[in-house]
Amino acid sequence: MSISGVDGLILTYVTMYRTLTYMDKIQIYFPKDELEALRAEAERSGRSVAGLVRDSVRKTLLKPKSSGGPVGLWEGEPKRFSVDHDSIYDET
Repeated sequence: MSISGVDGLILTYVTMYRTLTYMDKIQIYFPKDELEALRAEAERSGRSVAGLVRDSVRKTLLKPKSSGGPVGLWEGEPKRFSVDHDSIYDET
C-alpha cells in the first residue's frame, strides 16, 4: 500500500490486516496416473495441487459464456488477405 507523504513523496508501508477468502474443504479421488501428473505439474510450476485444481475449475466450469457463433462468415474465396485490408482505398 502507499500513501502520499510530505512534498508529494509516495510512502510505501505494510499492513498487518489480511484479506480472508472463505473456502470449503473437499476431498477428491484421482487415479494414480492423474494424481502423479498433477503432482509433477505442481512441482514443475511451483504451485500447489489444490491451486492447479481450482484454476482448472475456474477455466472450464466457471468461464464466461461466449456470445455464440462465429464472428464473421462469408461465402466463396476471400478477395484479399487481412494484411491488404486497406487496399480497397487505393486509387486504381
